[in-house]
Amino acid sequence: MKKGMKKTLRAALVCIIILSVICGIIYPAIVTFASQLCFNNKANGSIVTVKLKDGSEVSYGSKLIAQEFTEPKYLIGRPSNDNGPSNLSPVGKEQGKLVEERIKWWHEFDPENKADIPMDLVTVSGSGVDPNISKDAAEYQVKRIAKARGINEEDVRKAIIKHTEGRTFGILGESRVNVLMVNLELDKLI
Repeated sequence: MKKGMKKTLRAALVCIIILSVICGIIYPAIVTFASQLCFNNKANGSIVTVKLKDGSEVSYGSKLIAQEFTEPKYLIGRPSNDNGPSNLSPVGKEQGKLVEERIKWWHEFDPENKADIPMDLVTVSGSGVDPNISKDAAEYQVKRIAKARGINEEDVRKAIIKHTEGRTFGILGESRVNVLMVNLELDKLI
């Protein structure tokens, strides 16, 4: 091997080793430490764990990922897309057909409710796993939940209000209701 080639090869190897240590060990360690320090619950998946009377703990899922609820006694979230995120056109025929099917489902599921169905109950979120719904979507379900549980509508609303988050930084997005947390509250698990 020529002298210049050995020098270049050695420099390349040293560069690979240094970058591997920086990018593969130091940077991930700093990011992990910072996330654990500043955002511990979110960094660990925001898992909702409930301690039972016998001292054992049960995990019910993440506050950040939608859980599927289909019983009348529960607050029902946005529809999920089995194939992951959807990129259907909001004005396309395929999207229109899906929305019509979901409207029909809601009318069959809760035939007494004649109010307009909020859009977020018949459309998939961008991620397909949105854990939240709008306050209107939660309010739309209050009577059904109260009737199914045999409780006062105001008790259902209190659980919804307790688990409603405001706009991000006070200006971004809309207020949202966490479906899992409301249902756990209604089941008196939290």
